[in-house]
Order: sequence, then structure tokens, then C-alpha cells
Amino acid sequence: MRILHLNLEKGWRGGERQTLLTLRGLRAGGHEVALAARTRGPLAERAAAEGIPVLACGGVPGLARVLLMSGWRYDVLHAQTAQAMSLLAILRPVLRAALVFTRRTAFDAPGATARHRWKWARADALVAISEAAAAAPRALGLPVTVIPSAVEASPADPEGVADLRARFGLDDRRVLVTAAALSPEKDPLTLIEAVSILRRDHPDVLCLHCGADGAAAGAARARVAELGLGDHYRFAGFQSRVADALSLADVYVSSSRFEALGTSVLDACLAGLPVVATDVGGHREILAPDRGLLAPVGDAGTLARRVAWALDHPEAARAMGERARAMVAREYAVPAMVARYESLYRGLRRA
Repeated sequence: MRILHLNLEKGWRGGERQTLLTLRGLRAGGHEVALAARTRGPLAERAAAEGIPVLACGGVPGLARVLLMSGWRYDVLHAQTAQAMSLLAILRPVLRAALVFTRRTAFDAPGATARHRWKWARADALVAISEAAAAAPRALGLPVTVIPSAVEASPADPEGVADLRARFGLDDRRVLVTAAALSPEKDPLTLIEAVSILRRDHPDVLCLHCGADGAAAGAARARVAELGLGDHYRFAGFQSRVADALSLADVYVSSSRFEALGTSVLDACLAGLPVVATDVGGHREILAPDRGLLAPVGDAGTLARRVAWALDHPEAARAMGERARAMVAREYAVPAMVARYESLYRGLRRA
């Protein structure tokens, strides 16, 4: 099959990683794949470095030109972002290929879901990465296929590990790691409050926050300073090799307010780490019933108590992490995800 994936995001986050993993797997399966992506963006550059053909676009107008000029060459046009699906919906009357959209969020602004129905209904196949992400379109009566995102094991680099250990003073510390942008939906302020509570009885704890700056960055840094947490909460910035940080962790923590799935939590599970996360969408699907510990959104006290339990009961916490590792290795493997998309595409070609 000839398949074009569409993703105009400017950064490198979970959706872009999933786009590249899917393209890589489809190509390995013998399909002719290409990517329409933002010019000089990290996704375009990484795909090109792997030999995947890239149709570079400066933005939505450029993507529209690509679709109008080259869309006829493909059997499937797969939108990996809501923005790309909006464009496919507008151009639906002149596009001959099957249209697929993967929904990667479990949150919509009030009143927005009904507005989305128009474009969602124009996809030949609507995919969600979790049951949480599928809930909104299903509530509108639309059929949804759940194909979970995938993760693959990535070995830590000894030099990178040593650098993190030295740069952030991790020797003789019990280390928490979170990998999340400093944005409101990831709720770093609740995690900071939890670490402030935790340090009272665990003075050796240190949280290493891996993630790019976002709209909550200023408030997060100010709160760390206000609480005098400089020796317990360190901002590591975006880490291209999160496996290095995970190899140093005793516990992985996520304080997200919304999470359709949570590939960072999947990474932590695949590394065998005990995970403490907020009781939202994808976290619940990955960690329940006995593969992790959940805390209510915004509840710093409960989050701190869950982390304290994992630190104070290392054998039980490791066993919990091993149960999660086994499940993630089985259910969230890249070959399984790619096979599900291949089956979906073939069904659309026969329809």
C-alpha cells in the first residue's frame, strides 16, 4: 500500500514519536510510506535521516498544496493531528484516498466536541489511542477503533547516565523522575507540592523533571524557589534520551490532569519502574488494577503518600513494576500497533 502520514507539529512529543514509529514499522512491512511534515521540524528531520520520504510544508497552506498535487498517489492519507484532520475534512470532496485520523487526546474544551463531529465523521476510519480518547466520538455515535500507542525498549547510554548523575547531584539520593513538558495540563505545581511534603520524612528524595518549557514553566520554577526546594527538585529540560534518566530513578511520577494514554508512563513501565500517577484516562488503563499506584488529580498529599509507599516498600514496588513491564511489553509493542494499522488500512481498501 501507498500511505502518507500528516503531522505539522513544531516540536517533538509523544504524537510525533508515534508517527515515526508507525512509518518505520509500515516500511519494514513492505509498504510505500511518506510523511508530510513541517519544514525543518524535528519529525521531518528524524524521518529524513532514516530514509523516509518527507514532503516538507511550511504550514497548513503548504500541506493543502501537497494534498492537492500529490494526494492522488496514495491509497491512505493518515492524519496524526487534529489540525491535519481538519484539512482532510475540508478537502474530502477532491481526495480519492481513504482518510484515517488518530485521536490522541482525551480532553476537549467545553462545547468543542460537537463541533468536532463534522470533521471526525469525514474520516473513513477514526482511531483512538485509548478507551479514554475514544469516549468523546463514541458519545456522538461515531464508530471508533482503539489502537494503543506503542513503546520500544531503549538502552541507557552510560555516558549520558553519568552526565545526569554528576550534573544534578544524584549520588546518595532517592530519585523520582517525571518526563513532561512544563505545561498546565501536566500540572507540575501539584508534583512540586507533593515533593515538598515528601521531603519531610524522606530528606534524601530528589525529583528530576525532564521536559521542555511550557506555559507553566515560570510558575513551576517560582514555586520551587518559594518552597526552598532547590535541593529536592531539579529541572533537567528536554531529554532526547529519557532512558538515561529512567535508569537513575527509584520511582516514576506523573501528575497530569488529562492523559489520553501516557507514553512516558509506558516508557517507565517498560523500564520496570514502579509508577505513581494521577487517576486519569490512559493512566488508569495502563496501571489498574495492580500495576501501579493512582492518586486523584491535584491531590498533592495523596500523591506524596503513594510515592512514599513505593520508596519505603522497594520489594513490593519492584514486583508491581515487573507486572506493568510484562503487560506493556505484550500489549504496547510496536509490531502489534503496526499490525493493527495494516489490518485497518486493508479493510478500507476492500470497502
